[in-house]
Amino acid sequence: MLKILIIEDDISFCKLLEKFLIKNNYVVNIAFSATEARLAIQNETFNLILTDLRLPDADGIELLAEFKSAFPTIPVVLMTGYSEVSTAVKAIKNGASDYISKPFNPDEVLAVITNALVSKTIADTAKKQTVKRAKPATTTEYVQGISAASKKLSEHIQLVSPTDMSVLIIGESGTGKEIIAQSIHQQSHRKNNNFIAVDCGAIPKELAASEFFGHLKGSFTGAISDKIGYFEAANGGTIFLDEIGNLSYENQIQLLRALQERKIKAVGSNKEIEVDIRIITATNEDLREAVKNGDFREDLYHRINEFSIHSPSLTEREEDLILFAEFFLEKANAQLHKGVIGFSKEVVTIFQNYDWPGNLRELQNCVKRATLLTQGDFIESAVLPAEFFHQNKTKTAQFSLSENEKEAIENALVKTKNNKSEAAKLLQITRKTLYNKLKLYDIN
Repeated sequence: MLKILIIEDDISFCKLLEKFLIKNNYVVNIAFSATEARLAIQNETFNLILTDLRLPDADGIELLAEFKSAFPTIPVVLMTGYSEVSTAVKAIKNGASDYISKPFNPDEVLAVITNALVSKTIADTAKKQTVKRAKPATTTEYVQGISAASKKLSEHIQLVSPTDMSVLIIGESGTGKEIIAQSIHQQSHRKNNNFIAVDCGAIPKELAASEFFGHLKGSFTGAISDKIGYFEAANGGTIFLDEIGNLSYENQIQLLRALQERKIKAVGSNKEIEVDIRIITATNEDLREAVKNGDFREDLYHRINEFSIHSPSLTEREEDLILFAEFFLEKANAQLHKGVIGFSKEVVTIFQNYDWPGNLRELQNCVKRATLLTQGDFIESAVLPAEFFHQNKTKTAQFSLSENEKEAIENALVKTKNNKSEAAKLLQITRKTLYNKLKLYDIN
């Protein structure tokens, strides 16, 4: 049976949580202070640590760092008050597996614990399967999210990375599909070889063969020297074809032949070159519909889609919003030589109520612009674009027009079959706001 260490100074709450976890077949040890926790972890082996952010004899973040240094393989989940969410998000970047805000419901506790344990198992398996190299992998901008959508994405990346399966990444524009592809490459046995990214939408169909497979000098007008194509440059590594749906039908045939035979021939050459590459593709359109309409070859679709990954939109990852904002703030500070500390509470609320149609790309641009304009320590609402306020006013008006807020929440829960994330989207509020209102109106 899996063993959990609970670190919590609220005795009544701690005992209640202990009984609940035991009922769900976990072995539970309790520590009411950091001192007791240190003794417990030295004497016994735990599968997971569940700790409060505020303890009488230690800071939760410092204790987290201490445990992750001494026991890096044990997942740590933080319990926080609603007002401490921004602190918990920073803790995620310091090694915490997840956080859960008080008050929380039983299903949420079990889900967070299960995800933390499953993620650890998958990470351990992927680590064993990955071929070790002396050269370290290049760092990417991939951010480990804490939402259900992000955890599913990370699990899929960790599962498929050690293989040579072709991967199709599907998602809206701006969701970070190339970052996902880079992460797959860097967790694969090809990580020490080239990762070549190609924007298929930017290549004229007349030049696609030359760009993909190279050409010899004089093979066509403008070929003033020999050129190595993307496929040869990626030999031994990974080629990422973004927006593959933009390729012409003729170019699709050329690509399919190269993928089937694993051989290429430069334009103007009679010599075939064998290539060993992994292909990762991405699209923001429905390729299955394109196949039905005759715009995309079905045989090519199946060739590139041995494994598909959904790149979630920012609205699907609302719990990750501040985590991404903090990451982009650090990046903007470094690029702009600034020292902005964080976001005001008002800005956090505005961000949480905004739809983010441009997804992560829009968030990154917004944070970078706001960082440039900020003169103080915190980003304030005055430096945000006007569209944030127009949308928020509309949302506030829509929700406040409800004659009976409690009834509206109950109706949303019925309509979504008690799926709180979907109910929050239906009500146009954040999931955390919904939980607060459930407590306010005593809705079970």
